[in-house]
Amino acid sequence: MVEFHVDRGSGFPAYLQLGQQVREAMRLGWLQPGDRLPTVRDVVATSGVNANTVLKAYRELELAGLVEARVGSGTFVKASLGSAAPEDLDPLRVTFAAWVAEARSAGLEDEDIYALVREVLSGGAQ
Repeated sequence: MVEFHVDRGSGFPAYLQLGQQVREAMRLGWLQPGDRLPTVRDVVATSGVNANTVLKAYRELELAGLVEARVGSGTFVKASLGSAAPEDLDPLRVTFAAWVAEARSAGLEDEDIYALVREVLSGGAQ
């Protein structure tokens, strides 16, 4: 089950943060088609956001075809994201965690690491 965290200082709207967290959980295999998302009430209780914010996030995910709302039952994952099996991600996660630890010991902060990863992903470090 996904536990939502909203960073009010991030500059990104809370509903986008919630939607991104669902997408990431789907890509990492933590959410599979048929899984039920947390209820709006549960998300409000754990993240402190307004119920309308959660509804907007879920509505955006539904419009994208990723989830479906079932009246009286909740919101369920409808599609899958990502091409790798979750078990294939485990060794990569371990390697990446070691790399992040090395980057932090070299003095890089999270924003430095994000910038470096974005550069590599965009092909700028070839």
